[in-house]
Amino acid sequence: MTNAKDLKLEIKKITKAVDPAIDKILCFSVLKNHHDIIKYPISVGGKRIRPALAILTCQMMGGKAKDSLYPAASLEILHNYTLIIDDIIDHGELRRKKQTAWKKYGKVMAEFISMDYAASIFYFPENIKNKEKITKILAKTLKAITDGQILDVLFEQGGREDEIYIVKNRYSRISIKNYFEMIRSKTASLFQACSEVGGICAKANDRKLKLLKGFGFNLGMAFQIQDDILDIFGDEKKLGKKIGKDIEERKLGNIIILLAMSEFSLKDKKKFLNILRKKRISSKDIKEGIDLIKKTKAQEKAYKLEMNYIKKAKQSLAKLPKNKWNKILVDLTDYLVKRKV
Repeated sequence: MTNAKDLKLEIKKITKAVDPAIDKILCFSVLKNHHDIIKYPISVGGKRIRPALAILTCQMMGGKAKDSLYPAASLEILHNYTLIIDDIIDHGELRRKKQTAWKKYGKVMAEFISMDYAASIFYFPENIKNKEKITKILAKTLKAITDGQILDVLFEQGGREDEIYIVKNRYSRISIKNYFEMIRSKTASLFQACSEVGGICAKANDRKLKLLKGFGFNLGMAFQIQDDILDIFGDEKKLGKKIGKDIEERKLGNIIILLAMSEFSLKDKKKFLNILRKKRISSKDIKEGIDLIKKTKAQEKAYKLEMNYIKKAKQSLAKLPKNKWNKILVDLTDYLVKRKV
């Protein structure tokens, strides 16, 4: 079994290899004096989990890291493209403790930057095997994420009053089933794509690809649940962003909030929904909402759901080649559950 130090070294090695590939793709056919603003969203950091998944699964299946390098870079660009858009939509000012693209350069420039990222997802500087298959997965994944983001916004309980479609079509209540439909598209689809692309780059057969997709999907579902837990119960200094952001953004699409709602008394449910539906939500409102949630067993229940997905992810890995890379992926899976950022 590898340890946390070995895992960090492996991710660092992958980051060192993939970052120049990302820069090369992003800056292709872009004026030199625009390179800095184009690279800014990527340069502020990030754990590079998605390209690591693609490269590690490729190696686990007998491929070489270089076989999946540019597809892995495209997957990270796709991820960052969605973050740029997400920050504009949600008025997010900080990401990874740094100013978001729109906050630093303004919304117009952030939108231009996002256009470059959108085009870059599908550009490969070198010939790669199965290019058509990989491009199709990238396109399908971006469409799935778009579906998930639409649901996420429609699950909001207020705000965006100038957006007539949202106001008319937002959900007044959502079920756990609705939530899972949303995160399946918004988050798990990209994790699934990373694992599948890694397998394709290693020429894995259909049976192995199915297992890889199952691994990525279940890991992605667990990752989003952990994200939701951290949004309510995380450490603000470690996260580098505000705790209770989903309450501030009036979101019902958070598993902690949904599980708490199912336990609330009628009085507390009304109180919590009134917070989400306020015109302006203050820090005091966020604290009151979190205090109400803390009276429930929502965190414990969410953790059990998360561990169920982790169990399924590991079951898929257990049926795949037993080697160094498989062990690293098991460690990566454990790390993502225990992460505090």
